[in-house]
Amino acid sequence: MDFYLLAIETTCDETSAALFKNGRELVSNVVYSQVDIHKKYRGVVPELASRAHAAKIAGVIKEALGKHKPDYIAFANGPGLPGGLLVGRVAAETLAMFYGAPIIGVNHLEGHLFACEFDGDKGLKALDFPLISLIVSGGHTELWLVKDCGRYKLLGKTRDDAAGEAFDKVAKLLGLGYPGGPEVSRRALEGKADKINFPRPYMNGTFEFSFSGLKTAVSYYLQGNKNADKADVCAAFQAAVVDTLVKKTMDAAKKFKVKNIAVGGGVAANAALRARMREAALKDGVNVRFAPRALAGDNAAMIALCAYKKIKGAKRKDDNIKIKPDMMLKNWGA
Repeated sequence: MDFYLLAIETTCDETSAALFKNGRELVSNVVYSQVDIHKKYRGVVPELASRAHAAKIAGVIKEALGKHKPDYIAFANGPGLPGGLLVGRVAAETLAMFYGAPIIGVNHLEGHLFACEFDGDKGLKALDFPLISLIVSGGHTELWLVKDCGRYKLLGKTRDDAAGEAFDKVAKLLGLGYPGGPEVSRRALEGKADKINFPRPYMNGTFEFSFSGLKTAVSYYLQGNKNADKADVCAAFQAAVVDTLVKKTMDAAKKFKVKNIAVGGGVAANAALRARMREAALKDGVNVRFAPRALAGDNAAMIALCAYKKIKGAKRKDDNIKIKPDMMLKNWGA
């Protein structure tokens, strides 16, 4: 008999539902993006995000579920915006009661990590442990030592802006569109990174990050160079961010003597980051895996996969479905 798991993701500004069959086949992954809603504010407005989730969640779930009856219901219970998390939990609880199905809460960050197991049209390819995980997005920039599924140690995180957030802020300084990350990356293709020498915030001696000062350096440069070539600024800024992410990740792999790296989160879709990380990994004899570009951003497919891992590993099953806006992996990894 086929086994179906329905997952819901509402942590920020994407309303998503996915259906996972027999723990290996992604039947559907529906994502409603709120970009058009938040575009004029050049950033996510939590109240508007919550309202959009409430308005769209039923239709997204219906499309993802089709005519199938789920055996389990999963949802991302944190970290994220409280209003969005609450919408996801209420939807999951309602479905669980209707279908008489168990409900599972999944950590959004763990979802980004295991999104790296999706292997395009080939299905799933298990990660090799131990590994260093770089989770890099608009809300998170973190390095983790992963000994196994459910066993995590935080090595370092951003002290201020996440990498994706810095991309958005620089795009705003340059008068580019929203979301800023893709716009900066697109303009960077036309520029010369070596025209401007922006600082690399390596935070030597730690595995922590800090991108606020880099954003400020761009701001000061633009104030002193009113006719600066935007493409060159984008290229130089992107190079500084990528150099920092790659160096910190490779340094962590060397220190902890691991030969595997997994990169997830929205910024994992950045072409320059993927190219530089692969180049550095090849040089050091390290295997690197990325979340597929289509699954790098927030999506329910990654929540479904993590939920299945919880079901499969009885020791990791967690029936606590309270929403946890500030939840971290370290809270439940040994």
